[in-house]
Amino acid sequence: MERKLVIIPTYNEIENIERMIQKVMSLSKGYDLLIVDDGSPDGTATKIKELQAVFPDRIFLKERQGKLGLGTAYIAGFKWALERDYEYIFEMDCDFSHNPEDLDNLFEACHNGADLAIGSRYVNNLVNVVNWPMGRVLMSYFASKYVKLVTGMPIFDSTAGFICYRREVLNTINFNRVKFVGYAFQIEMKFRTWKYGFEIKEVPVIFTDRALGQSKMSMGIFNEAVFGVLRLKLRSLFQKFERNA
Repeated sequence: MERKLVIIPTYNEIENIERMIQKVMSLSKGYDLLIVDDGSPDGTATKIKELQAVFPDRIFLKERQGKLGLGTAYIAGFKWALERDYEYIFEMDCDFSHNPEDLDNLFEACHNGADLAIGSRYVNNLVNVVNWPMGRVLMSYFASKYVKLVTGMPIFDSTAGFICYRREVLNTINFNRVKFVGYAFQIEMKFRTWKYGFEIKEVPVIFTDRALGQSKMSMGIFNEAVFGVLRLKLRSLFQKFERNA
């Protein structure tokens, strides 16, 4: 059986974590779950430990001290997954902005030939976003347009955080070269995957803004994504992207 791991970073997600775990565990394709918690003071990690007893050998917790950044949380999760021979590694938020049922669609895309499957809000220039203020929709949409223009990546939703990687992609990328730790991390990982020549497929999803808990989005995160893209493109001109034979 092909092993599948969903990685979810958390910080103060006590209002969502139990429902999210129960939902992922209920899916028929059999996903394991690794939660990387950055020292949530609201008891998120305690709730996860309670549920580990209900789902032994399927729920795993990596606790870190303090908020160390989204990118470092995912890289810690990637390394954990690669050490344990998972074939498909997923990224997903805890707040139900990503529908866990769409994990199956991302898996099928990779199972059928894609190396990276992206749960895309903007594929084919459609906007599949629910409950976002119009200003935030426009900010996100045009940020992705900007990334596509600067980098040349043929990706509509470059900032998406709902993703499935085949392990070969993560084995190829040198995590020590990944510079961004915030939301620009999502752009950089897609850019590196594309530069290495891996097959990328965007899968349409509907993104629904969180109903419970507090959003982590900010103007600083947006600025990192926009201005960091220029540095990412410039650095790439002095790097070779060659896969190991």
